[in-house]
Amino acid sequence: MTGRWIPNAICVLRIALVAPVAMTLLHGDYTTTLMLFALAAASDGLDGWLAKTFDWTSRLGGILDPIADKLLLVTVIVTLVVCGLVPAWLAASVVLRDVVIVGGATAYHFLIGRLDAHPTTVSKLNTLVQLSFVLIVIAAAAWPEVPRPLVVALGAATFVTTLVSGIDYVLTYARLAWRESHRRPAAAAR
Repeated sequence: MTGRWIPNAICVLRIALVAPVAMTLLHGDYTTTLMLFALAAASDGLDGWLAKTFDWTSRLGGILDPIADKLLLVTVIVTLVVCGLVPAWLAASVVLRDVVIVGGATAYHFLIGRLDAHPTTVSKLNTLVQLSFVLIVIAAAAWPEVPRPLVVALGAATFVTTLVSGIDYVLTYARLAWRESHRRPAAAAR
């Protein structure tokens, strides 16, 4: 029996944790929120490690994992804005990046063809920084002794990595689309 289903089950668990994380956050139960969000964040690393280590990758996992990540991070960062813990402009940058990525992938799929997207190194760093920022913001809400400069520094790092990652995705997949669209006419002419 293979464990190929395990990473996908972990992604589904992460998706299932989105609502409880948002609800506990809205109710001001920051300690519970922190525990649930930390569990969800850890599951992101675990499912990726299992998939790569044991070659339990699948097309479904390639779709579920980024959906789970985006759903969790966008929901929580928007909820943090509603709670007054994160500035709206920072949340807007995170949401806009994801809209650009999803819109670009959709356009690529319909205009060019199937897209086997893989997260870039900058994108992986951005996800780590975003997760760390959300964790520290919730921790600071739960425990006032968390240093404010640390929250500000991670907020700035979140903005910078979000911006750089968004630009990196646009450039990477624009080059890929250009190559693919110019390869077809050359192949058809032969």
